[in-house]
Amino acid sequence: MNRRALIGVFGGLFTGYVGLTAAIPVLPGFVTERYGAADFTVGLVVMATALTALLVRPVAGYLADRHGHRNVMRLGALVVAAGGALYFAPIGVAGLVADRLLLGVGEAALFTAGAVWTVSLAPHNRRAQLIGLYGVSMWGGISAGTFLGATLQRYGYGAVWAFSVALALIGFVLVSLAPAPERPEQASGGGLLLRPALLPGTALALAAAGYAGLAAFVVLHLQARGIGSGVVVLSAFSLVYAGTRLFIGHLPDKVGPRRMVIWCGAGEAAGLLIIALAPNLPVAVAGGVVMGVGFSLLHPSLALMVMNLADKAKQGAAIGAYTSFWDLGLAVWGPLIGLVAGGLGYPAVFLVGAACSVAAVGVALCVRQPAAQSPAQPAAAS
Repeated sequence: MNRRALIGVFGGLFTGYVGLTAAIPVLPGFVTERYGAADFTVGLVVMATALTALLVRPVAGYLADRHGHRNVMRLGALVVAAGGALYFAPIGVAGLVADRLLLGVGEAALFTAGAVWTVSLAPHNRRAQLIGLYGVSMWGGISAGTFLGATLQRYGYGAVWAFSVALALIGFVLVSLAPAPERPEQASGGGLLLRPALLPGTALALAAAGYAGLAAFVVLHLQARGIGSGVVVLSAFSLVYAGTRLFIGHLPDKVGPRRMVIWCGAGEAAGLLIIALAPNLPVAVAGGVVMGVGFSLLHPSLALMVMNLADKAKQGAAIGAYTSFWDLGLAVWGPLIGLVAGGLGYPAVFLVGAACSVAAVGVALCVRQPAAQSPAQPAAAS
């Protein structure tokens, strides 16, 4: 593997997401103090990026296929920097919403182009492992960005905005210093929502129900049972999620994505069931650990299915379409899980998530397998 290129891609993604997410913990206070905005407006400003990211990911992947992964990733970093600079301007609430929509475009371009570039750099038998580590870089950037943004708030909002711009520009430089990949083959025909992404993406959207339930309601669920420190469950999930990809992220390549999806879906469902029935904090933490192990490798396993089925010249559009299903899943399950909690109680949230995990496995097993390969190449066998 080209290590210089990987440093550029992973480093550019990490620093880009640090710049992107540094504003998140301070935006609610900024909108409230500066414009006296209501809670609905605060939520709209913070979450607006998800809308354009959902819509633009397939387009970003298509453009990466057509014009080069590095070019589109650099464009994404510059858009993130421009969006950070616009925080300084007196643009009002409507302008802030528009700025956040612009930042969603930058995020989609940065992530999607980098994901396909990562796959192009990986040996065939390590594609899923590299996809998993790429995701760790993204989540690391999100964690570092939100922490550093909250820390810098003591120096004023301007310090946070300047930090956001600086980190996005560092990401641009890191991507620019990476050796340019080979010019991609020109894709012809087909739409942005490609067939190879449809079933794996649907499985990913179903699996998102469990994560949405955990993030939104595990603390309230445990509090209702007289159990404090529910945030420890989220921390355990996050640590195991990252650790699994770091230490056993090669398993989808080794045993095949089809088999891994079964294990991962079962692990997510089992963890959610444990949390639903947990009588105390240690049992709930154990559920978070089990769920973290299963959920961690589900995305790279499904992504590997997409890559195995997509034409090489259309892999960017396929991965872009596939990752859009994650945004779609969170957008749909967020309010639905809230309705479940209000109508049936908190345990039902985790039971529904477990059922969706099982359904995700069923959908993934319907994915057509590529042409049979020799036993010596199990990574591409399914």
